[in-house]
Amino acid sequence: MQHRVDDNTISAQQSGTFTWQRRWIIAPHEDLNGGAISWSEICGSECISRLLLRKGFRCIEEVENFLRPRLSSLSDPFLLPNMQATADRIFAALDGHERVVLFGDYDVDGVTSLALLAEMLRAYGGAPELFLPLRMEEGYGLSPESVERCLEQHQPQLLIAIDCGTSSINEVAELKKRGVDVIVLDHHEPKSQLPDCVAIVNPKIAREADNPVCLPPASSASNSRTQDCLRHALSPFEYLCSVGIVFKLCHALLKTRPLPGFDLKSKLDLVALGTVADIVPLRAENRVLVQRGSIEIARMSRIGLRKLMQVAGVRSPIFSDDIGYRLGPRLNAAGRLSTAEKSLRLLLTQDDDEAAALATELDRQNRERQEVEKQILAAATETIDKSFDAARDAAIVAGAHGWHPGVLGIVASRIARKYYRPTIVIGFDESGTGKGSGRSIEGLNLVEALTRCADTLDKFGGHEMAAGLALREENFERFAEAFCSIAREVLSEEALQPCLRLDHELAFMDIDIEFLRWHEMLQPFGNGNPQPVFFARRVEPVAPPRLVNEKHLVFRLRQGDRHRRAVYFDGASNQLPPPPWDIAFRIEADEYDVETLVAIHIEAVRAAERCAGDQ
Repeated sequence: MQHRVDDNTISAQQSGTFTWQRRWIIAPHEDLNGGAISWSEICGSECISRLLLRKGFRCIEEVENFLRPRLSSLSDPFLLPNMQATADRIFAALDGHERVVLFGDYDVDGVTSLALLAEMLRAYGGAPELFLPLRMEEGYGLSPESVERCLEQHQPQLLIAIDCGTSSINEVAELKKRGVDVIVLDHHEPKSQLPDCVAIVNPKIAREADNPVCLPPASSASNSRTQDCLRHALSPFEYLCSVGIVFKLCHALLKTRPLPGFDLKSKLDLVALGTVADIVPLRAENRVLVQRGSIEIARMSRIGLRKLMQVAGVRSPIFSDDIGYRLGPRLNAAGRLSTAEKSLRLLLTQDDDEAAALATELDRQNRERQEVEKQILAAATETIDKSFDAARDAAIVAGAHGWHPGVLGIVASRIARKYYRPTIVIGFDESGTGKGSGRSIEGLNLVEALTRCADTLDKFGGHEMAAGLALREENFERFAEAFCSIAREVLSEEALQPCLRLDHELAFMDIDIEFLRWHEMLQPFGNGNPQPVFFARRVEPVAPPRLVNEKHLVFRLRQGDRHRRAVYFDGASNQLPPPPWDIAFRIEADEYDVETLVAIHIEAVRAAERCAGDQ
């Protein structure tokens, strides 16, 4: 589906508002006793055991590492490609008092990466200059405009590009021509050609031959399982975002040249922020980094974060949702609408008054960002609703003049979620230059799809599920047609049908504090480790729900002789069927005075019936 650019709107045909009816699918009951792992020895809850079984663990050690993340389980940083060359060049620059510039990005991953590496190099006595591109004027990454401004301002001898650079072949060549050494620390998808620079530390680039992995001989079945686990453990890096890569670099620097008194663990607050906000999978090392980093955030030792938590209403304990929906958006707001300098200053400041002022300003900018996003989303969905055909359209491409490029990623995400289609949203300026963002659904790799449309684009890059692009207005229709055609080719009809996947049937009588304790050991939840969605049959409301803030419903529910309080966020907009109901729900800890209770958050309600996939 495509929408033609036409002055400040997008044109389409009238057909009404679109809403999905999701299929409910409950996971099958796997055999807990059919594998190599004895689940009864690990967990007394059948439900939790099944949730763990589905994660594909190959040995007990992997299960234990998942349930009890430890920093000691982190892999040697020198297993990352080109890490040794990177560390050597940085120490040479520090020892030679060279002019070092850290060139970052304006999102949370970018600014946390910049802050972390800056604190590390300053601890070694360095004085790196910090550079952030201007989103509106210069665009993402090592653009010709941002490179030129960086050269004029700082005359670097060594430039470390962070969260960008993997695809910047021409820009890196220009820097090299002008006598600047370049190191790239990035996690974006590489293309067929890589830039010619000192080193690229990107986990998506194949490990080089000078990084051998030594494994014990598989002389027995036990050793074979251990060997399998080790191979799996030594390849966790593909999930790292840029701040995770910077953390590994800091670890490598400290292993090479220890700094007594420097506590790298205390910097994990930055790593957790960037990792969750960049929506990379919370698997392998990311899980460890976020779990421990959340503890560091809760300690509030970083002045700027403490002030930001206050304005955002965040308190301990810290969960991924606190980062993803409260702290991350406020740190992102400055870079979306103007420059990310305020976010970077907030993370680095040691001044209490400056931190308070910056936190207040970021909170204000976040509200402004929400309003801009709301206006664009309303304009886009109003027009999309007029022509979207679920049977015909495998993707959505929308564009208009005047749409602020800083919020298009969020808008694309909301549209993709509403229509369950890969979505590209593009804003065009007065000169006809378009900048856009895309979000995908399971089954379509955005970077691969955009690569097939490359002849219609000026620039593109990103991840499997999120990407950015630039193109000329005259190429809009050709691009939209090509992208939608590729989506139709790649995505099956089944892949285009949204469903609500239910992890386990959970009766009210089985929900207690002991079950909650096991449930919380599955934290942190997020991409790659979603929070379980449970299913309860034949539930009835004891009384009519209470309406809160004109949009949320608070219920007292009954299943048999068990009663539970439950909240249905945004439930007032949904028409409830006659009871009894089947409910899909999540649980979480609810601290009330000094007592811990189990809170139920309803995800969906339907009239009681058998569920697709039931045995």
